[in-house]
Amino acid sequence: MADKRILTVDDSESVRSLVSSALRQAGFDVVEAVDGADALEKVSSGFDMVITDINMPNIGGIELLGELRTRLDTRFTPVLVLTTESQRPLRDKAVAAGASGWIVKPFEPASLVAVVRRFIR
Repeated sequence: MADKRILTVDDSESVRSLVSSALRQAGFDVVEAVDGADALEKVSSGFDMVITDINMPNIGGIELLGELRTRLDTRFTPVLVLTTESQRPLRDKAVAAGASGWIVKPFEPASLVAVVRRFIR
């Protein structure tokens, strides 16, 4: 699965590290971005999935989702939201912006990998 590339976006270095480690152990190629602005600079190199936090400096997850859905190269890329937020209105806003799925932190690495595998194989 090393040919499957995932961009993980989170301003927390420890969360990025945990996500990246879990996905790499499962055989995925992972690139990290520190916020939505960094993600938009990196995403043009092509990814099979994006995993993003919601609350980040510069460009947050909802705005990133909107940007990804307007671009031809990422319009149909699955985007998984990984966040501490669990409120229904925010989840609905993310889905309306184009989120493919939602996982609340803290999370089990095996559960994250299982969700990712539902979208990309």
